[in-house]
Amino acid sequence: MLTSSEMRRAEQAAIDGGTVTGAELMERAGGGVVRAMLDRWPGWDGVAARPCDGQIVLILCGPGNNGGDGYVIARLLAEAGADVRVLALGDPARLPPDAARAHGLWPGEVGAFGTAGIAAVADDARRVGQGHLVIVEALFGIGQRAPLDDVTDVVMDALDDMATRGPVPWVVSVDLPTGYDADSGAALARRPLPSDLTVTFHQPKPIHGMPHFLDGELVVHDIGL
Repeated sequence: MLTSSEMRRAEQAAIDGGTVTGAELMERAGGGVVRAMLDRWPGWDGVAARPCDGQIVLILCGPGNNGGDGYVIARLLAEAGADVRVLALGDPARLPPDAARAHGLWPGEVGAFGTAGIAAVADDARRVGQGHLVIVEALFGIGQRAPLDDVTDVVMDALDDMATRGPVPWVVSVDLPTGYDADSGAALARRPLPSDLTVTFHQPKPIHGMPHFLDGELVVHDIGL
């Protein structure tokens, strides 16, 4: 188990040692999330070769490298046949270099993060009779700092609406759910985001051994550090 600072040091040591680049780590992380998702896709009958084929999927991308993972995930899911919609928190033009590269490789449109944008994607899924809406939240990862209410309230308001009108949300968190401190497990918002599946990288972080994850599934993906 690694703290957030220990994880950053492990990544930087690998990059400084020349064994991997930051862009390669981001591609490996995004690919690991997609593989975990495809193995557990809600409503999949276990027979279809591509469980996400034709499915509307929502990716929420943050302003840092966690958001960069989200752009990788968006691109890979689109290549696998999903109808991917991306909403960005913050200005993508201000992304750090590796995340900016991932954003540049995403061929689709990027909308603005907000309850209205999330609701519009849910409306589209509802209109085509989709039972579940897969939502990937790649907002902050291990670098979260309070307060995050302005972010989590946006998502929770949309999830509350889906709880009454559908589709059923299936939330995938990249590294950890938004609204928690990775090391202490402390809530950084009034309503931290729920997670049905959390995919973290290299080793678990302290929060992953806490009761926060009793109702969801955790996958630890090896990114070759």
